[in-house]
Amino acid sequence: MVDVDQVLDEAGLKNPHVREFVAYWAQVTGADAIEVVSAEDDERLLQESLEAGELLPVSGGRYYSRSYFKDTARSEERTVVATSKESDKGVYNNWKPAEETVATLTERMRGASKGKTMYVIPYLMAPQGSPLEAYAAGVELTDSRPVVQQMIRMARVGVDYINELKDQSSFVRAVHVTGDLPNLGQGTPDDQRLFATVADQRTILHFGSSYGGNALLGKIAHGLRQACYDGKDSEVFLAEQFLLLGITDKQTGKKFHVVGGFPSASGKTNLSMTLAPDALGDRYYVEFYGDDIAWLWVGDDGRIWAFNPENGVFGVAKDTNEASNPGAVEAIKPGSGAIFTNVAYNPETQDVWWEGKTKNPPEDVTGWLDWKGNPIADRTPEQADEPWAHPNSRFTAPISMVPNAAEDYNNPAGVPVDAIIFGGRTRDREPLIRAITDIAEGVYDGLTLGAEATFAAEGVDGQLRYDPMSMRPFMAYSEGEYAAHWLHIIGRASQPPIFAHVNWFQRDPEDGHFLWPGYRENVRALLWLLQFKAGEVKGQETAVGVIPTQDELNLDGLDLPQEDLDRILSIDVERWRQEIEFREEHLKQFDGLPEEIWAAHRRVAEALERAAQA
Repeated sequence: MVDVDQVLDEAGLKNPHVREFVAYWAQVTGADAIEVVSAEDDERLLQESLEAGELLPVSGGRYYSRSYFKDTARSEERTVVATSKESDKGVYNNWKPAEETVATLTERMRGASKGKTMYVIPYLMAPQGSPLEAYAAGVELTDSRPVVQQMIRMARVGVDYINELKDQSSFVRAVHVTGDLPNLGQGTPDDQRLFATVADQRTILHFGSSYGGNALLGKIAHGLRQACYDGKDSEVFLAEQFLLLGITDKQTGKKFHVVGGFPSASGKTNLSMTLAPDALGDRYYVEFYGDDIAWLWVGDDGRIWAFNPENGVFGVAKDTNEASNPGAVEAIKPGSGAIFTNVAYNPETQDVWWEGKTKNPPEDVTGWLDWKGNPIADRTPEQADEPWAHPNSRFTAPISMVPNAAEDYNNPAGVPVDAIIFGGRTRDREPLIRAITDIAEGVYDGLTLGAEATFAAEGVDGQLRYDPMSMRPFMAYSEGEYAAHWLHIIGRASQPPIFAHVNWFQRDPEDGHFLWPGYRENVRALLWLLQFKAGEVKGQETAVGVIPTQDELNLDGLDLPQEDLDRILSIDVERWRQEIEFREEHLKQFDGLPEEIWAAHRRVAEALERAAQA
């Protein structure tokens, strides 16, 4: 039996509440050994993982990880929020009773780490000394060494973060037990996997995976679900699946910050890591703060402030290349210490590849293994078109490796927010950008954020898959309360940010070409928004917000067909009248929506009717 006290004493872990937590779960899981880790242990742990075959070497001091083939993504149907109050149940959060959920997971975890080491990861999901530090501290227990290495890249890891807490009991208690992956019944009625955020106990219990958001508990489970609940419970902050970027006007010296929510496949990562367009690069500089999570609160100055609680990037590899995301390519270059998961791998050359990295896969397939570890050279003609990398394959790297990472990304004070944007991939109805000056209408727009369904079967023709604030998989309590909390936090700001909706994906209805070039050029829309907020341009009023006039949008260096510009800078009123009906049905699902949201909906609907009659 491992001597828990001796191990924790030797590691210098003094926090009594953490010690009690570790001792309890060491007994439940039956781990043979305990090891407390910090960021300084990374090199040693990487070497141990290489020797054990848990990681494989990639050229340039990088690493490759291959997960179990049925364990490659978050599993929404097995992910729950558990509390003691049924009033927390929402449409999307898979609510379960806390007592029953904790009992189930405790039993599944009992003895499941026998023969393994239980790693103790003390971490902060925020810069140390931040105003939200009380909600940012956590301790993850895991029986997977590669999870430790990913967490070291994604969070701030070290014993001092926990020992120095003002409130020694204020930390998230997170337990990850991998389980016997080949025998968990994934996808069957007997599926044993269960991933629970027990939000009102500030406890996270995940059983049955070693992948991504199922295993890196500081990221999604703490950084979004638990923080979402803590923000409402404290009435202090919002925790959202938002990017955070900065834009500096080198001519005037002014700097602006933008946060934004985008459903899957709507361009969030590429926008978060973007650079200024080549034609505008002499004047504007774009900085990266974060690609996935932002916590927002009201500062003493009456503005909304924000930071990215993460310390790294856990990006989707697919389609990442020099054209789509040069910042990401730079962040994972040789010397970055990046970890690649479930991409194609060549042990002979120690190289990696994924769909979209280059136009075509390597011509010489000698030595190449697909994401399951099968030789590409052995494929039959029928298998020739199967992907080399899993569509959800990933790379992990510290923010410090991103070439345009903001110098102040780790500032505990955060940065002031000038704009909150939403964007979903839609081929019609949404113009390039529309500004929203009313707070309730901005929150309403976020609640009705949608993107085209990935498959036609997911929705009727023309109807979007709605993803409120891009938080559909991560909400921790009911949607009505969520909307009210948004109105409460943003409404307290004496200098609130401007809201906007963006869309880079409008297409020509006849030949299907994109009407806007996208990528770096998207910065032009944000520049117009910031000018509009400052009163430097007026735009044109529509029923659904203010959109740019052509002369206001900086098009220097762009040569776009006039008919394409006309379409992306206009509103299709009839299409919007259909959309407003879909939105109403969407909102009717949610109990307890504030009257301010329904009033905003009615205002937009009435404005569309007036526009149609005109």
